[in-house]
Amino acid sequence: MSTSQPDASRPSEARADDDRATPDGLLHARTGTEVSPEDLVLAAGRDITPRNLEWARRKLAEEGPSALDKLLP
Repeated sequence: MSTSQPDASRPSEARADDDRATPDGLLHARTGTEVSPEDLVLAAGRDITPRNLEWARRKLAEEGPSALDKLLP
């Protein structure tokens, strides 16, 4: 049985990065294109139904494209 530390095989720069948070701007992958109600429904993990599309339309009207950013990591 090895007595080495579990992350000893990882490069030191990778361990140093573990302590820093990823900037919010790098977490979102939206390309600047319009966000459709269908996009929002799918990002929420819901089926595309008339009821869910109406929910997405209301959410986009209230929050704009950032509604999608709030659902995606």
